[in-house]
Amino acid sequence: MGSTVIMINLFGAIALLLFGLSQVKDGVTRAFGIKLRTGLARGTSGSLRSFFGGFVATVALQSSTATALMITSFVEKGLVQARMAQIVLLGANVGTAVTAWIVSRGVEWLSPLLILAGVILHRSSRSSARQGGGAALVGIGLMLLSLHLLGLATEPMRDSPALGAFIGLLGGALPVAMIFAAVLAFLSSSSLAVVVLILSLSATQTLSSELTVALVLGANLGGAVPPLVATLRATPAARRVTAGNLLVRAIGCVIALPAAPLLSELLQSLHVPAQSLPVDIHLAFNVALAILAWPFSPLLSSVMLKIFPDEVKPEAGPRFLDEKALATPVIALSGATREVLRVGDLIESMLIHTMDAFNSNNLDPLRDVPKLEGEVDRLQQEVKIYLSRLGRGGLDEENGRRSIVIIDYAINLEHIGDIIEKGLVDQVTKKVNGGLTFSEEGYQELKSLFNLTIDNLRIAQTIFVTRNADLARHLVEVKVSVRHMEKRSSERHLERLRDGRTDSLQTSTLHLDMLRDLKRINAHVVSVAYPILDESGLLSESRLLPE
Repeated sequence: MGSTVIMINLFGAIALLLFGLSQVKDGVTRAFGIKLRTGLARGTSGSLRSFFGGFVATVALQSSTATALMITSFVEKGLVQARMAQIVLLGANVGTAVTAWIVSRGVEWLSPLLILAGVILHRSSRSSARQGGGAALVGIGLMLLSLHLLGLATEPMRDSPALGAFIGLLGGALPVAMIFAAVLAFLSSSSLAVVVLILSLSATQTLSSELTVALVLGANLGGAVPPLVATLRATPAARRVTAGNLLVRAIGCVIALPAAPLLSELLQSLHVPAQSLPVDIHLAFNVALAILAWPFSPLLSSVMLKIFPDEVKPEAGPRFLDEKALATPVIALSGATREVLRVGDLIESMLIHTMDAFNSNNLDPLRDVPKLEGEVDRLQQEVKIYLSRLGRGGLDEENGRRSIVIIDYAINLEHIGDIIEKGLVDQVTKKVNGGLTFSEEGYQELKSLFNLTIDNLRIAQTIFVTRNADLARHLVEVKVSVRHMEKRSSERHLERLRDGRTDSLQTSTLHLDMLRDLKRINAHVVSVAYPILDESGLLSESRLLPE
């Protein structure tokens, strides 16, 4: 009976740790997710920035897996080079190790305070960002509380004959111990959770230093598997990144495991306390791995390209509208959804090309925009025809509603494509050909609105798939911010005109036209949120105040 209670306490503490980790990830995603994604996408122009981008994102999200999936999505879209993505993941690995090191510093007493502050922040605010911050604080508090509970749960195990025998077996077979820890990390989808568990066992002084090294190596190896599994059905570009990260960790483990006895002697000579030994090993391994693997990132990218070559796909036309799937509405709607996501990716490419031309004062990035817009028109038309054929056999209410949502989003994306090609492209072309220069204030205002528009489109793509009501509400709140931004920019522009600023006089029409078109694009982007908010009862029929 006593051993049963001990195991329940142990697994309960581990479950609380995993739940706390998920709360931190979800809360930070709600509060800062878009800024993190944007920062990660823009912070990969150099090796050092890539490393710190991965480090910061992982410390914030408490999940190297989440960072890996974000960076692979950017690689798929061609926004980040594969070599830089590998360096991002090296930073993510160090971020996880630093997190484990911090939470092991005996700060469990902060747990009640963080939980209280998080609950107050979550309940006292209607802003999704602040509610997300509150949820993240609660998650951190639960993580610290789980550390205390893990310590209590493992304390009675110090004198357990069964545990002693099991640890003795693992101590005599370090490769088996490493594989065992790797399996635990894979099953829990968290190397941090396994390292914390090893930390709790180490505090009972039942683990030898050699066994601790092997278990920590296994946790690192297993932590690289979930991102690879998550990208198995993704493009080869995404699989190259996650497989490369797993290969780097595997090579590091293969090199470090035979040296476990030597590392043990070194740690003993340094008088490293047993209570902090696992996190110190975890941090040292990932820092050393980052230093050694960094110079080989170009070679690693080349090797992964040979293992996962790009698939040969048709350049144009629909890819996911399977005629045979029309007999199964759920599958057909899934294919149509994937096709419309492709349309959204094309729109994002058009926006990025246009923004690059605007920023660089060079028309070369605009050459592909007409071709992309033609593909957008073709795909949205194919989606409408496909779904109209699906409806002939009769759809239930839910599938019928989903079909309408897909068509509406495709139409809105097509309208955005028209605005970009017939509006923004013409305006940027006039700016470049005319040698016109915006005032510094006006240029920064337009640049910020461009960036915000691209970020909002990425949120809309996520909402379209996940139908997340919190994200939908956040996107509508951002629309209000866009409206205010456009209004303030117009007012400041008119003030500069009244002041007789020559640069503003020359670009007055262009400035106002670009503001108008970017605002229109954001209005179409936000449309994806309305059906979700309507279903959730969060949408009012009018913005008019009651009389």
